[in-house]
Amino acid sequence: MRTVGLLGAIDLPGTVTAASVARACMRELLTAAGHQGVDEVELLVSELVTNAVRHTDSGRTACGVVRLVARDTGHAVRVEVIDQGSTGAIPQIPAQVDPLSESGRGLWLVRELSSAWGWEQDTTGRTIWFEVTG
Repeated sequence: MRTVGLLGAIDLPGTVTAASVARACMRELLTAAGHQGVDEVELLVSELVTNAVRHTDSGRTACGVVRLVARDTGHAVRVEVIDQGSTGAIPQIPAQVDPLSESGRGLWLVRELSSAWGWEQDTTGRTIWFEVTG
């Protein structure tokens, strides 16, 4: 039986270890809730948390934080990665992506592997979310 509603939330330090902790957390939450497709969610979470640490104030300030929230909507798993924003450019998917590249393909993967995704920004930071059905 699957759990519907909030599966969990965690605040991670804006450091290079955040992505590996986020992957482990998602695997544990989704497995405990009886979800399939854990590998896809883990990959996408890793990409977005890495982006948050590399490209936002979450990774640039001494006390930076990345918040990870996972929900079961009843038809999909929805994951939100919330960072402290930046004064830089808004998230964009490059026109050309080398699928074998070790960087620069995070949002492309999110677009290709999720059933829906998007982002919002306000004065406190930026939220990038995705959903994976199944």
